[in-house]
Amino acid sequence: MTDQGFSLKDDLFNAGTISDLAAEVAAAWPTFDRASFEAKVLARFPELELKARVDWIAVCISDWLPERFEDQVPMILSALPAKLDPTKSDDDFGRFIHAPWGVVVAKNGIGHPDLALDTLAEITQRFSVELVIRDFINRWPKESYAKFDEWADSDNYHLRRLVSEGTRPLLPWAPRISSEIAQALPFLDRLHVDGTRYVTRSVANHLNDIAKIEPALVVEILERWKQEKRQKAKELEWMTRHATRTLVKKGDPAALSLLGYPPDPPIEIMRFSASETQVAIGGKILLEVEIEAKTATKLIVDYVVDFQKSGGKVSPKVHKFKSVALEPGERVSLSKSHVFKGNATTYRLYPGPTPIHLQINGGRSGTVVITLTE
Repeated sequence: MTDQGFSLKDDLFNAGTISDLAAEVAAAWPTFDRASFEAKVLARFPELELKARVDWIAVCISDWLPERFEDQVPMILSALPAKLDPTKSDDDFGRFIHAPWGVVVAKNGIGHPDLALDTLAEITQRFSVELVIRDFINRWPKESYAKFDEWADSDNYHLRRLVSEGTRPLLPWAPRISSEIAQALPFLDRLHVDGTRYVTRSVANHLNDIAKIEPALVVEILERWKQEKRQKAKELEWMTRHATRTLVKKGDPAALSLLGYPPDPPIEIMRFSASETQVAIGGKILLEVEIEAKTATKLIVDYVVDFQKSGGKVSPKVHKFKSVALEPGERVSLSKSHVFKGNATTYRLYPGPTPIHLQINGGRSGTVVITLTE
């Protein structure tokens, strides 16, 4: 059960993690006053959110650096922790307490693109700099993409991942980049054959971003990669599913066809029902569906809840039943308990009629209507 009192900012940035960072810096900088640094950083933490804490730590670190960025770089590099384990292939993001180093370089080195980018290349092997690299893409696109061309062939998978992750058009928590989508595509062509899941996941996420802007382009790219057969079939199948997840939710026919799900499957809906016709906000219902296949087919079975919003607007939310493969004449029965959470952080529930649609391979295949009550 999730602890309602959990605070991500306090878990990542607290007296203990600041002490760890200060110890690393003190070991590298003889004149560094660890105690005053820790006191100054922590004094403002109660008023700061997560990203603001990162920025504030960077400010406090910069107080101990010389004025010229060229003189700062050797000190920054000397204070970095050991590189992340190069033998790992995934889930090795690094410690968030090292995020301020990227901010220091972005703030102090924005006027020195080559030196700053080389320094970020070192930092990203300790903690990803995908957010701050975007400042350089916008200010120094030529220099940044020249570095990406080098890094795409790096022996270090953190650098290869940065090429894809840093150029994502809709990277969460990040400022938008001014570069055209097409500018990063040659890198994705190279990186999609990577043998490291940490890299291929980024490529798939990059494509999922593009799918929200140019959906047909994503299907075209994935179809071409499938024909080229440069990536292992199993890995490319995984990437394709991950890259098209937004398109699948929207019922995009081309994406579903690419995944082997026909837009008009040969099936009969034997039953689609809800256990209750009325349920209080905070309560739950049981949804059940029974499907019979006329011929062999693959199905993605979802249900879509049309949540009512203020002003009479509707906000549809897609939820998963299951993906199944059926033989001719085979039947499948699926059930799912749905809780109408009344305290969701991203949306509020309103009482009233609430349609629930059965969605199969992106198409609506039936509807039940329940009434939400206070």
